[in-house]
Amino acid sequence: MNINMTKEGSALNLQLEGRLDTATAPELEEVLKREIGGIRELDLDFKGLEYLSSAGLRVILGAQKVMNRQGRMVIRHVNEVIMEVFEITGFLEILTIEND
Repeated sequence: MNINMTKEGSALNLQLEGRLDTATAPELEEVLKREIGGIRELDLDFKGLEYLSSAGLRVILGAQKVMNRQGRMVIRHVNEVIMEVFEITGFLEILTIEND
């Protein structure tokens, strides 16, 4: 998985490409732990994300919990496969997803 990061002031944008699974979730978790302090807007761009496992869901949930306390998190450009994962797991109820 590739993570492209852009940080401007209190806004952090992470573009994910590839697979967010057991092997790559720790990498995203490490980036979030390192960068999320003081962030008020977290934007996750899933345009290049092909697959999402339960390990990836755990990291996303953790980020959402932090952002509920300190700002807002938005997930953008979710494909049909990943949207189905969010629907089945109930994550649609807790995440802000914008497909424009």
